[in-house]
Amino acid sequence: MTSKRWDRVWVGARLATMVPIAADPYGCADDAAIAVAGGRIAWIGPAADARARARAEGVPLEEVGGRWITPGLIDCHTHLVWGGTRVAEFEQRLNGASYADIARAGGGIRATVAATRAASADALLAAAARRARRLAAEGVTTIEVKSGYGLELAAERKLLEVARALSSAVPLRVRTTYLGLHALPAEREADRAGFVADVAGPWLQALAAEGLVDAVDAFCESIAFSAQETERLLAAARVLGLRAHLHAGQLSDLGAAELAARYQALSADHLEFVSDAGPDALAAAGTVAVLLPAAYFTLRQTTPPPVARLRAAGVALAVATDCNPGSAPCTSLLTALNMACTLFGLTPAEALAGATRHAARALGLEGEVGTLEVGKCADFALFDIERPAELCYGIGSNPCVGVVAGGRPVAALHNSP
Repeated sequence: MTSKRWDRVWVGARLATMVPIAADPYGCADDAAIAVAGGRIAWIGPAADARARARAEGVPLEEVGGRWITPGLIDCHTHLVWGGTRVAEFEQRLNGASYADIARAGGGIRATVAATRAASADALLAAAARRARRLAAEGVTTIEVKSGYGLELAAERKLLEVARALSSAVPLRVRTTYLGLHALPAEREADRAGFVADVAGPWLQALAAEGLVDAVDAFCESIAFSAQETERLLAAARVLGLRAHLHAGQLSDLGAAELAARYQALSADHLEFVSDAGPDALAAAGTVAVLLPAAYFTLRQTTPPPVARLRAAGVALAVATDCNPGSAPCTSLLTALNMACTLFGLTPAEALAGATRHAARALGLEGEVGTLEVGKCADFALFDIERPAELCYGIGSNPCVGVVAGGRPVAALHNSP
């Protein structure tokens, strides 16, 4: 049988396939090649074989010169679309105010909601695209984007529409999450039950019917929504065939990890506070733990996620930026990888797996992206590094020298301000 003609081939590379091989957690291959056809990986093998075939068949050939190729990085938890800034709150926290204090005083998420509602869709898209380009410039090819800064139907729709439009502005695969239960808006202070009913009822149904929702999420926390309120949204999503993520245990343990597991959520995120039963429940459900060290760092928290317990239970560990204006104004996934190692104790191999194959699983995309394997989407990044661990080593450096999305080289991406 004749194999499919290649569209392009990259040769002379060192591959970190992120498919573990025996004692090699990175799945490395030296002097290798990766060929693409129809937007997917068509072949992986020795560089010499690829050169011979490419020249014989007239296939465009890219000499990599010994640089490393990894799967395209995946930022599986962001709040990338927002208006305004929260710099004043940053100063307040440094002067002694806590995140909870600021939220209870009407700041925090509510402040961003007011600014976001006032911003036009065009302005939101332009700002979000700038943030997304910074991520893409580091080799990120897939992102998750949450709503949650609208907290009314029209504004939530606007956020999700902007998130969907991002993939036209920046060469990224975008998954959208309806974070309907993020905070209680000021105008619904006296109608909390009605707000939860709207979020989990007609608003969810309308946005899902419009094709704007890939998954749902809720901030299950003492300053946000109870486990019972959160479960109402998860149950409604299940009826519609939608999977869930869950902000779980960032500031306190409300049993959110167990709740996420009960609904077989794709991911439980944060997890600084989790019961002894939580890790086993997550492992049994196949729910990914998404670690968000930039938020932990920014809020100057002192109780890290129980990585050893999660690891021992067999929970897959992902790492993301949590890019948002309040607790994690971070547009560098590479910095988040460093923080995951230095603050949470992940090994570099665990951290890189957390931004590739485990992040893909956290988005339900493990069959499409996250590893370099024949048949998967041809999303990968080229890095000028000595070894894969270097991606977790530098602080403020960006060794990415090329990005391929859907089998096509991406034009230079600049870290625009």
